[in-house]
Amino acid sequence: MISVDIEQLYAWMNAFLWPFFRILALVGTAPLLSDSAIPLRVKVGFSVLLTVAIAPALAPMPSVPTASFAGLWIGLQQVLIGMALGLVMRIVFAAVQTAGEFIGLQMGLSFASFFDPATGANTAVLARIMNIVAMLLFLALNGHLMMLGGIIRSFDVLPIQVGSLDPNGWGILFEWSSEVMVSGMLLALPLIIVLLTINLSLGILNRTAQQLSVFAVGFPISLMTGLVLLAVVLPQSAPFLARFFERGYSTMARLAQALAGS
Repeated sequence: MISVDIEQLYAWMNAFLWPFFRILALVGTAPLLSDSAIPLRVKVGFSVLLTVAIAPALAPMPSVPTASFAGLWIGLQQVLIGMALGLVMRIVFAAVQTAGEFIGLQMGLSFASFFDPATGANTAVLARIMNIVAMLLFLALNGHLMMLGGIIRSFDVLPIQVGSLDPNGWGILFEWSSEVMVSGMLLALPLIIVLLTINLSLGILNRTAQQLSVFAVGFPISLMTGLVLLAVVLPQSAPFLARFFERGYSTMARLAQALAGS
């Protein structure tokens, strides 16, 4: 007769439940996986399948009752870890959208916006286009597999254990968040320089030839120049985005090590 005591039941539950919390938190915050177009059941099912696949290879779980305060604290830690790792890659795509906002503002397309279901807010057209290009490149470079590999390797660097996370590790996430403005500006800088030069030239032209309507002439010139430059620069941005993705993967590893206190 097979008998199962409460300790064995807790061990079986914890071996699946706590890794599932970390993976589900990543799926709920990471780019592409957390898209609102993906049904919630698909996200949960994918997290369950991934957890079942990796759970046997993980280190032994702490012998803590699942419904105890210590067990709830461990579960909360796994959610925070997964969300932090997902936000690292989310910041990469936020920088790309910021570059689209900068370019659209200089081209005079800042008013051309529509509701984006992924963000739940109005997004500029160019920001949405650049975000789609970045997502396609992300898939072409197997970025989604690299991201999932990062969350799986985090169980080796930051195993599930009783204790607290190193608070200094959150500083890496705050430091990485500055890339939204820095990398976004670097990505948009070639177009911003040219469009700013055109705007300055139109301003000088408006002062020297005041009978010329600069608004009637300037907007088509800025728009056409921006579209031509966008067609030239956007295909050349793949190496920049590829390096940016690599920095995101390395930041995920550094964040896991910092939260572990190593």
